[in-house]
Amino acid sequence: MDMISSSENLSAALDDTEVAVAAVSAGADVVRTLYGQRLARFDKGDGDFATAADVAAEKAILDIIRAARPDDAVLGEESGRQGAADATRRWLVDPLCGTLNYAVGNMLVAVNVALREGAAAVADPFSGEVFFTDGEAAWVRGDSAGGDAGGDAVTKLAPTAATGLVDVNLDPPFPSAPGFRAVELLAHPGFVERFRPRVVSTTLALAWVAAGKRAAYVTDGGDLSGSVHFAAGIALCRAAGCVVTGIDGAPIGPAGRGLVVAADAETHAQLMSMIRG
Repeated sequence: MDMISSSENLSAALDDTEVAVAAVSAGADVVRTLYGQRLARFDKGDGDFATAADVAAEKAILDIIRAARPDDAVLGEESGRQGAADATRRWLVDPLCGTLNYAVGNMLVAVNVALREGAAAVADPFSGEVFFTDGEAAWVRGDSAGGDAGGDAVTKLAPTAATGLVDVNLDPPFPSAPGFRAVELLAHPGFVERFRPRVVSTTLALAWVAAGKRAAYVTDGGDLSGSVHFAAGIALCRAAGCVVTGIDGAPIGPAGRGLVVAADAETHAQLMSMIRG
């Protein structure tokens, strides 16, 4: 698959997967370039904020999508909804997942782009990796421009629970409390016997589950299937063959509650037994 990374090279011949990869690559370029600079912050309330890097990366992503798919609608974290409200094709854009990490000089961030019910891509701006799916299978591409990730080699994603590492999202809100509190999972005797917790505070961790770098990911929340933060990672994990449910074990969707993504059925069953217990 011949991936491209600039709007100058876009053409109508590009498929949706190539558009998604081009878009996250453009956003990742911005995030990487602006890293470490003093950036303006824009308050969103409740302790949340965006930086000038979030805004600039989203603009770069939208430029790609508009050039390649001018008739599609978009939901961007920073710019909101654009295009027809009843559009059957809508792109979900999270230009910088892990803004607080980024703002304090932590490189654990992701750039997420997903077409609802279709292609998706997640970029790690600092490793140079781009994880992507056409909705049927999932791959990772190294990018020599981003570091030492192995050039432009493309490898099919192969989830495995071998690491025993489970990322647990501890960021609010906590709509399922007091019935479920993610932080309590970390103190569960069965959890510490079987797994080792990680808290990276970015949905890059979902791509890591699909790639075998994490055994699982757990977060509270409502319906996350249409979230700009989670849609790309969910698409990757599903295409890679991970087990994907809500924290209640039910399929994610309009009535969904949070997310449990596991590399295999055994890991998923173990986590569900702890969550339900």
